[in-house]
Amino acid sequence: MTESWEFLFWLVPLAFCGSLIYGITGFGSALLTIPVSSHFMPMPFSLAVFGLADLVNALRVGLENPRLAVKSEVLRMVPFTLIGTVTGVTLLVNMPRRWGMLALGIFVMSFALYGLLSKTTRRIISQRWAALAGLAGGLTSTLFGAGGPPYAIYLSHRPLTKEQYRATVTMTAIFSISMRVIAFIVTGFVDMRVAVSVIAIIPASLAGVAVATQLFKRMSRETLVRIIEVVLLTTGVSLIARSLSL
Repeated sequence: MTESWEFLFWLVPLAFCGSLIYGITGFGSALLTIPVSSHFMPMPFSLAVFGLADLVNALRVGLENPRLAVKSEVLRMVPFTLIGTVTGVTLLVNMPRRWGMLALGIFVMSFALYGLLSKTTRRIISQRWAALAGLAGGLTSTLFGAGGPPYAIYLSHRPLTKEQYRATVTMTAIFSISMRVIAFIVTGFVDMRVAVSVIAIIPASLAGVAVATQLFKRMSRETLVRIIEVVLLTTGVSLIARSLSL
């Protein structure tokens, strides 16, 4: 990355598109923003910039109607999200990420394909899976900037309306992304250049969420679930591609 600010020309539309995905599904912006931005800026810089942007998006969606969030679901995941985040920081500093990213990509892709190809009624899973969802979400959020899939997989198989799903996954994301941002600050990933970049892309991010909110109001829960599965499939493929390019 050069010392010029020309890369902001690419970050602004990228932020809009990523926020459009996030505003509809409550996750998934990283499947677009991180792989694309990593072509013209270092990965730690990308993770820090879009981590902060995702936090703004999560607050925008979460504060829209927080009463719809199912707090019991959030509280089940949060302690394990914290454990996963702390573990992820340790791994981020001390070990290669290639094989973990590849395994996560294969798992997420396989799960999405199962959901898309299955003709049976969607099964409701036990709340006991919240622990694994929280742990995996905190871990993958810090390591890959992709903490949303574990939360989305769990919550999309709980007895929630589409409004409850979006509000709940967003409230979980606010905590998860906040922990990720704190971790990046502690490890020195957030500096003045990151802060200025985030300020520059915030208007585009908020515009993307605003457009997504209008689209969300017009779709059924079944349509939302299908969109989630397509985003999960794309996320899996993206993670696999990124792991093979490391």
